[in-house]
Amino acid sequence: MDLSYRIAVRYFFSRNKRSFISVIARIAMAGVAVGTMAMVVVLSVFNGMEDLNRKIFKTFDADIKITPAEGKRFKVNDAFIQNIKSVEGVKFVTQVVEDNALAQYGNQQIIVRLKGVDSGFEQQAELDTALIEGSLRLYGNNGTPYAITAEGIRNALSISLEDILTPLQLMYPKTGTKTIAVNPSEAFNTLSLRPGGVFFIESRYDDYVIAPVALVEQLMEYHGERSSLEIKVAPGFTEKRVSRALAEKLGGQFVVKDRDSLNSDLLRAIRLEKLFVAITLSFIILVAAINIFFSLSMLAIEKKKDVSMLYALGATPKLIRKIFLAEGAIVALSGAIFGLCAGIALCLLQIKYGFVSMGMATSLVDAYPVKLIWGDILFTGVIVVIITMLVSYIPARRAAQAGQILPV
Repeated sequence: MDLSYRIAVRYFFSRNKRSFISVIARIAMAGVAVGTMAMVVVLSVFNGMEDLNRKIFKTFDADIKITPAEGKRFKVNDAFIQNIKSVEGVKFVTQVVEDNALAQYGNQQIIVRLKGVDSGFEQQAELDTALIEGSLRLYGNNGTPYAITAEGIRNALSISLEDILTPLQLMYPKTGTKTIAVNPSEAFNTLSLRPGGVFFIESRYDDYVIAPVALVEQLMEYHGERSSLEIKVAPGFTEKRVSRALAEKLGGQFVVKDRDSLNSDLLRAIRLEKLFVAITLSFIILVAAINIFFSLSMLAIEKKKDVSMLYALGATPKLIRKIFLAEGAIVALSGAIFGLCAGIALCLLQIKYGFVSMGMATSLVDAYPVKLIWGDILFTGVIVVIITMLVSYIPARRAAQAGQILPV
């Protein structure tokens, strides 16, 4: 062990006999430990929230989405679809026609987000986990078309899957209609479907109605056009890699985005909030570590004669500074190690047992999501080291200067 650390360790254990300095040192250790533990837990909660949102997005959103660079629809044919499927990593393509529509069930009406999809949607099987009633089929055994509605729509229209007599009517303005006619049938195209399933993800998806693309295409008069194409990525390929390949192949006429890009605003907000919370907790650790400053300052005063004797034995100012820096590091790292262990333990307990609940009956998960990332733990450790060096340097320098001018 280095001489400076040996002396620092001796000071650390011997000064426990000194009540006042010992109390301040223990307060400093406790403050650093609590701040470190809080940072580990809070950063892990933000990681869990980001991971949870990605799982939510995956339930409804495609791996990759292709939309036109201009306008809201584009022409699709077999050759175009085959061109996309030829890109390595594309498992299958879902054709989508999507727009707002008026839904009516019985005597109640509401504006919905109508999404027409082809059989590729059923192959994705991602929405199965969010299904709360019925099934995700678009057509019945006898060819009957079905609509899959969000729970918000079901509740707003009082839809009953058991009622086979009342259809869900979807209305969309006819092309070229500029004024509302007295008879709604003259102004709107109408599509009648039987409700076949209900899903719930979260409020942002609560206005969706999913229906067969062929029928929605007729309703909205798209005539072979699509509003978007959704891509399922094959196993072994990343979404970013396949989206880049598709963007290069399709050129500037189309916008190709992976799932994270589609939800970039929310993910960016979570990361920014995580950053600001980390900065705030760093300042809290700094405030707690100020006790190290006072502890080392008083220790320097107490050990003036010892420092002078070390100078007489040939010690250099650098060695004296290293002794007090090591003393501060021992105090801070003792608290940091305890805080890191406590924070990791709390996160592991939350992951396994979920003892801290979300407190909401409608939440997708019962307990707060937590995800440990070792990079965050390393970041926390680095922050503690930097703060320790900052608060320990001035007392260490003063101790070196005071020992030089004090006679032995």
